[in-house]
Amino acid sequence: MSVLDVHGVAKAYGGVRALHEAGIRVRGGSVHALLGENGAGKSTLIKIITGAVRPDSGSLALDGREMSFASTADAAAHGVAAVSQELNLFPDLDLLANLYPMREARRGPLLDRGAMLARARPVLDQLGLEVDHRQPVGQLSLAQRQLVEIARALLTDPKVLILDEPTSALEAASTERLLGILRTLRDRQVAVVFVSHLLEEVMALCDEITVLREGETVLSGVPRAELKLSDVVAAMLGRQHQQQRPPTRTTAGNHDSTEGTLRFEEVSVPGRLSGVSFAAEPGEVVGLAGLVGSGHTTVLEVVAGLRRAATGRVRMPDGSPAPRKLRAAIDAGVALVSGDRRRLGLMLDKPVWENIAQIRSVALARDGALIRAGPLRSRAATIADRLRIRAPHPDVTCGMLSGGNQQKVVLAKWLESRPKVILLDDPTRGVGIGSKEDIYSLLRTEVGESTIMLLCSTDLEEFPLLCDRVLVFHRNRLCATLRGAEITPHAVLHAMNTGEVPDVPGEGRLVESPG
Repeated sequence: MSVLDVHGVAKAYGGVRALHEAGIRVRGGSVHALLGENGAGKSTLIKIITGAVRPDSGSLALDGREMSFASTADAAAHGVAAVSQELNLFPDLDLLANLYPMREARRGPLLDRGAMLARARPVLDQLGLEVDHRQPVGQLSLAQRQLVEIARALLTDPKVLILDEPTSALEAASTERLLGILRTLRDRQVAVVFVSHLLEEVMALCDEITVLREGETVLSGVPRAELKLSDVVAAMLGRQHQQQRPPTRTTAGNHDSTEGTLRFEEVSVPGRLSGVSFAAEPGEVVGLAGLVGSGHTTVLEVVAGLRRAATGRVRMPDGSPAPRKLRAAIDAGVALVSGDRRRLGLMLDKPVWENIAQIRSVALARDGALIRAGPLRSRAATIADRLRIRAPHPDVTCGMLSGGNQQKVVLAKWLESRPKVILLDDPTRGVGIGSKEDIYSLLRTEVGESTIMLLCSTDLEEFPLLCDRVLVFHRNRLCATLRGAEITPHAVLHAMNTGEVPDVPGEGRLVESPG
């Protein structure tokens, strides 16, 4: 018998249909993939299962008993736990407060922090999360915060566990640990719903697959062994898919050796970077790869004015030193496109057009120009059409868009600023195949040839697709540079883990990183 059975569900928002006759049936002791392109209705279906949203019609049964959850707390009380793609943590509170929200262990009137930590420790160890439990989680990296969210769900001993893009911010070792935990939960007869855009991961882990397309269920609980990867992609897109390299922007290296170049000269940041030197020229896409804590993301932070170098020298394309604040970086022509779009990229409660026009509006205000909403809205609508942002109209709030369309809005906002340097920090995190390719094409065709792009990504396939060069970091040092045909996911992964370029592409042994 199915532990979870959702049937004939429909939901509309302001006349926009999100789901129509959608459903999913999940057995206990199985890992069930829920797949679909951005905007297919996955998030809405998850919200209905977890009690965050009421359906307009349809039914939901748990262990054969029809249910109607009044809230997420109600669903959790009945054994339904979820890990959202967009993390729901309390950044100013410490690890234990986030692991046990409203469920704190007490000894009389006092919190029993020792008991909470003792219960959490085995789960934290399984996930490889080694942090000070007294540290505010807002100070943790995105990958660490994702592990906190996963640990919180596991500590509820759920009957149904829903994971929405749980590995999107994790490096390889953490991902493998998590997948091992899911296999253990399957053996314990937990019903796991696994949402991911990493289809190879799905095919390796999941027992059954359900696919949504445009709000409807087009594949329902089909055993994974009966499907090829191409079948799944065709169901998601409604057509066969062939991945192609995006159009080339320009040939890097045709510029003056100093003019417009971004330079790092023996740059060190204590505990993060050690004596890093490189130059990136206009027209180049330079990948920055490494395990979590290896230093590659610190390069982006230094350029963005979020972190200062202790020693060494940074020269921006205009010859100025590294900015000391994000506002100064923006003024210097730096754009920061983060995969953590809800926290760093968007005003979720504002219309699409206001988000697209945000940087331009600030520039106009600083120059003393009169800001007129009409022209800005019209221009934003034109940009949204060109970038294929799927929104009913420019006045819909960004919080109502799918993840892929939200990320296109972030890109549109920064492209409007005509940046000299674009910093891409996991820009397609949690984004589906079709939207990913739209973003790749945007980066190759919409960005000016005088622009430098630095790309950090947990999706190793993006490096050969987008980059002219990949700089690989290991233990806070720049350990390898890959160019052209040398750039393969296997070569990048090998260098990330060993600090060396493999002699034979695709070979290499994983070793533990010191973090």
